[in-house]
Amino acid sequence: MKGSFIIVSFFALGTVFGIYHVIPYDFSESKLSYYTLCVLMFCVGLSVGNDPNTLKSFKTLNPRLILLPVMTILGTLAGCAVVSLFLEHRNPADVMALGAGFGYYSLSSIFITEYKGAELGTIALLSNITREIIALLCAPLLVKYFGKLAPISVGGATTMDTTLPIITRYSGKEYVVVSIFHGFIVDFSVPFLVTLFCLI
Repeated sequence: MKGSFIIVSFFALGTVFGIYHVIPYDFSESKLSYYTLCVLMFCVGLSVGNDPNTLKSFKTLNPRLILLPVMTILGTLAGCAVVSLFLEHRNPADVMALGAGFGYYSLSSIFITEYKGAELGTIALLSNITREIIALLCAPLLVKYFGKLAPISVGGATTMDTTLPIITRYSGKEYVVVSIFHGFIVDFSVPFLVTLFCLI
């Protein structure tokens, strides 16, 4: 949770710097966000390819639990589609692009800013950070009322890193591999789904 607050603090600081033009540089006219995105995608690929133990651990996974990330993705997108019906100023594709971040705020917000502008990118950042914070703070309640898989589904793409310790604590150590697999698959889907909905 500390990491989420650090991210929000940097976002708030950047907003203040932008309003008062503390840094004399026109970011709106530059390709800096695009280059940042390229570096971020390289780092994501590096982290996935650099951890062979994660890929090996998937072999011990119960075949039925392979459906969990699929249901997380479908459930999130279905929920976004329903919510879009109540947001007259936003089309369903925009709302589904926001949801397709699945808690991966750093990557999805840059993608959405690149395709849809800073306003929607900011909403993506805040909504995805909120998803992570809910997973971190509400894990005990989610386990109590919805079962041990609930915090994994709520955590989205974060279940292989930031929310893994809290999931391990409340769901149990037997769900570590499930959580890592879930986070890996959902994480992998983010750039494809966000781009798809931004282009619709």
